[in-house]
Amino acid sequence: MLLHIHKNAPQLLLSLLMPLLLQLPGSGHRSENPHCFYRINPVVSRDGDLEIGIFLPLFSVEVNNVTGAEQFESPPNTACKPYQWMHKNYQQALALVFAVEEINRDPNLLPNISLGFHLYNTYHSDERTLESSLRWLSGLGQLIPNYSCWEQDKSVAVIGGATSALSVQMGTLFDLYNFPQISYGPFDSVLNDKVQFPSLYQMAPKDSSLHRGVVHLLVYFEWNWIGLVASNDMGGEEFLWEIREEMVKNGVCISFTEKIPVSERRHMESQETFMPRIIMSSAKVIVIHGDTDSLMILRYSQMGPFLQKVWIGTSHWDITVRPFYLYGYTFHGALMFSYLTSEIPGFKTFLEKVTPSKYPDDILLRGFWLSAFKCSGQPEDPEQGICSPNTSLATLPLCSFDMTMSGLSYTIYNSVFAVALVLHEMLMRKSEKRSMGDEDYVLPHSWQLHSSLRNMQFNNSAGDQVFVDENSRSEAQYAIMNYVMFLDGDEALVKVGQFVPKAPLGQDFTICADAITWSWFHPEVPFGVCSDSCHAGFRKTPLEGKAACCFDCSPCPEGEISSQMDADQCMQCPEDEYPNKQRDHCLPNLVTFLNMEEPLGMTLTFVAVFFSLLTALVLRIFVKFQDTPLVKANNRTLSYTLLISLIFCFLCSLLFIGQPTTATCLLRQTIFAVVFTVAVSSILAKTVIVVLAFRVIRPGSRIRMFIHPRVSNYVVLICSGIQVIFCGIWLGTSPPFPEADSHSESGHIILGCNEGSAFAFYCVLGYMGFLALGSFAIAFLARKLPDTFNEAKFITFSMLVFCSVWVSFIPTYQSTKGKAMVIVEIFSILASSAGLLGCIFLPKCYIILLKPDRNIQKQTKNQWDSRGKIFFGGQPNTSSSGKNRFEE
Repeated sequence: MLLHIHKNAPQLLLSLLMPLLLQLPGSGHRSENPHCFYRINPVVSRDGDLEIGIFLPLFSVEVNNVTGAEQFESPPNTACKPYQWMHKNYQQALALVFAVEEINRDPNLLPNISLGFHLYNTYHSDERTLESSLRWLSGLGQLIPNYSCWEQDKSVAVIGGATSALSVQMGTLFDLYNFPQISYGPFDSVLNDKVQFPSLYQMAPKDSSLHRGVVHLLVYFEWNWIGLVASNDMGGEEFLWEIREEMVKNGVCISFTEKIPVSERRHMESQETFMPRIIMSSAKVIVIHGDTDSLMILRYSQMGPFLQKVWIGTSHWDITVRPFYLYGYTFHGALMFSYLTSEIPGFKTFLEKVTPSKYPDDILLRGFWLSAFKCSGQPEDPEQGICSPNTSLATLPLCSFDMTMSGLSYTIYNSVFAVALVLHEMLMRKSEKRSMGDEDYVLPHSWQLHSSLRNMQFNNSAGDQVFVDENSRSEAQYAIMNYVMFLDGDEALVKVGQFVPKAPLGQDFTICADAITWSWFHPEVPFGVCSDSCHAGFRKTPLEGKAACCFDCSPCPEGEISSQMDADQCMQCPEDEYPNKQRDHCLPNLVTFLNMEEPLGMTLTFVAVFFSLLTALVLRIFVKFQDTPLVKANNRTLSYTLLISLIFCFLCSLLFIGQPTTATCLLRQTIFAVVFTVAVSSILAKTVIVVLAFRVIRPGSRIRMFIHPRVSNYVVLICSGIQVIFCGIWLGTSPPFPEADSHSESGHIILGCNEGSAFAFYCVLGYMGFLALGSFAIAFLARKLPDTFNEAKFITFSMLVFCSVWVSFIPTYQSTKGKAMVIVEIFSILASSAGLLGCIFLPKCYIILLKPDRNIQKQTKNQWDSRGKIFFGGQPNTSSSGKNRFEE
């Protein structure tokens, strides 16, 4: 046998790997039986002109009630360590055989060239993985680093890496030899780094939307209290970060997060600490992410069939891979996201026909057959017969073998064809340039495959498009499978839905809830929530220190409703509706306002019109008898102004009656304030004139200049002008507006006016009150002046009535609501206006109409002469015309 150095292998590899190699089985310093390697890692090969190396996880070190630590503490004995078949993974080996046979039968693919393979087992162990890789590189089961015992180098590519960890372990070695390595395991963005892994290619579609599909499922069943379990590696960390972000967007909370150590030696330790936390958790729905090997602990879990949990597995965890079928009862009703792939034509028929007699030289198939069909008492001797030789793989239970092609087997099938198509393309190019006689030159070297692999894309026999180029790779599509465990031990995976990320919105996620089998005793959809739903009429109250999905239910406050389940906030009813007693929906309100057609509105309207007509009648009397001393006394113009303003005071109350509009809301308060200010200003001017008239009689008094008739007009104009400015500011900043009051009276909407700025409203009233108090104070001081035609006493009494009405108005107005506020204000307007009219003008009308003999100037002079006092109707110093200067 010839020894030759691999052309592309670095010479320093031996020195770098020697410390580790001294510890490997089969090294010169290890006393392990060399035949153990062939028992726990048999080399299955099929010769060909070109060959592929493939590494599959078919065995695991058996754990017999001892911890991994105890196994590694034991010295390396000469006996072979026991191993355990991972039966379902054997479908991957058969997918390889099926693909190679299909390629070799195709006359149009690799013509005159046969494709072979060498199959090795891989582990979750750096030592075992490196051992298998080096034995394949050395050839024929030898372990000679950096040397090859092959007579001819026919190796062109490596297919391996069921997990990212295995891909990394193998890639660090194969990169040194520039061997193309095709990873068929789950897609990992870390492996896309061509600087770190220049020779590694991934065949699996991207799982970048898997977390969205899982959250779609959670939202569909209204589960919001979720436990997360992931393998403690980069893939698990990336999935947890993505699904947490998606869960937050959809209002789903995390109950707990558990990370399972990937190391196999710790799985028994984790079972004692990790599984009890899951069992005792309040979360009923648990999402599991990771591959079958990294979640080995769940394969050995003995949690009992009555654990009411809903398990949701992601694309690479096979729930049916377990050492004993009894463990399957725990996962009854679980939902799994599996790759949605097309059926490869002929694969199922191929599996049905596979038997040890068909492949007598395949020691791997023989060992699988003995283990899967439980021929435990039969030695693995090729010369002896085998139990159930004519039995089909279709008769095996699902936990041992699945006749449906798995996602990993599908990727292996595509990987083999990708290599074959690249070789075919290279051979076709060379055949055009070189003679077919020079076979050694025609056969390509492994490093020559890289340029073609990077851009390879093709349609497989199922019609699916396959990409090797990472940039063109599509996102994975998922079938949602329901795991059912029957009482007789049979089990099945039933498709109940699918998730296609690139499909149009609304069609990307579909599921048939009626087809799902749930718990043994509760066939309805489980409740995966932290707190029970809040019924209509209640709202969620967050619990301090707890997640948003954990809450109490509180009844809606008075005046609010919640018509939906799990309402975050109660809401007010629309303006034209009010809450019912259960506070779960709104009832239509009865719209009400101070209507002119109702009895109270009609009464107030009649009173306002009556007093305005009465005031107009008084004005008519004063105009008719304008030349009499009684009318001329105390400034006739002020009397007319006061009577006209009182007419408008009575009429402005009509603006408060009827349905409020924007115009009436703007006008009624401002007109009321202005006309009342004019009235009070006229009274103030009258009282000032009375006082000044009696002060001016003193010789040399400077007050004489203020008794001109225009002074009274100025007083009215200035005082009223200030009120007009206040009203203008009010309307310009925060004017009144119509509003509907649905709170004052249940079941009714009271239409009224919002005063806008309450401060401006009370400023207007306050200013008017200030003028009224001034008039009252001055009139009170002049009440003992000569009483012939003297209004001081009448003004004093009228202002007392006026102030009493408006002082009592303020607390009454504040304590009432809705329509009552309007009634109070109208009553105050009518009462105060009637008080001014009755106290000031009715006594004068009585004299003018019924006692005309007292309405003469002579009578007043006689009264003055008898008392020795000045009468208010005139003045000793008259003008040349003889008229009193105070009459006008």
